[in-house]
Amino acid sequence: MAREIFSFETSVVSRAPAEAVYALLANVREHMEWAGRRARKPTFRLVELEAPEGPAQVGTEFRSKGADSAGTFNDRSRVIEASPPRAFEFETDSLLERKRGAALEMHNRHRYDLRPEGDGTRVGYAFAVERTNYLPYWLKPWMRPLTKSMAGGYVRKNLENLAAMAEERAAR
Repeated sequence: MAREIFSFETSVVSRAPAEAVYALLANVREHMEWAGRRARKPTFRLVELEAPEGPAQVGTEFRSKGADSAGTFNDRSRVIEASPPRAFEFETDSLLERKRGAALEMHNRHRYDLRPEGDGTRVGYAFAVERTNYLPYWLKPWMRPLTKSMAGGYVRKNLENLAAMAEERAAR
């Protein structure tokens, strides 16, 4: 495993069973809804996504574009773990075209772990930046606590969307 430059974790609880949450994670096209259209921050959301239909398996590749307060992300991702209904993980080669400053290339990992909690599911998310072409100020050691707080808050809101959407689907 590569050395992490930056990482954070967050989690939410959904009243939906793990199978319902996993189905939304594995159908990558659904990410456009809970992390795109339903996102609370227009400056932190998916804006485009190209993925095959149906549940992703290990090796499935997809492309996405995301809005960020610093610019626009252009991502190429590949699923590296698909273990229904417990875990879903993908790695991303990302290019952040910054509003100010040089373009930033990053290699990231996104991992979702699902485990029973009460009558529902705890949805854990872990994010790690493993490589970059340079270190922007917001990834420097002195800035990482604030970056974790801000990014973790945005991601948590998207996870809340995922949890709510799984609850909606499970209630049908």
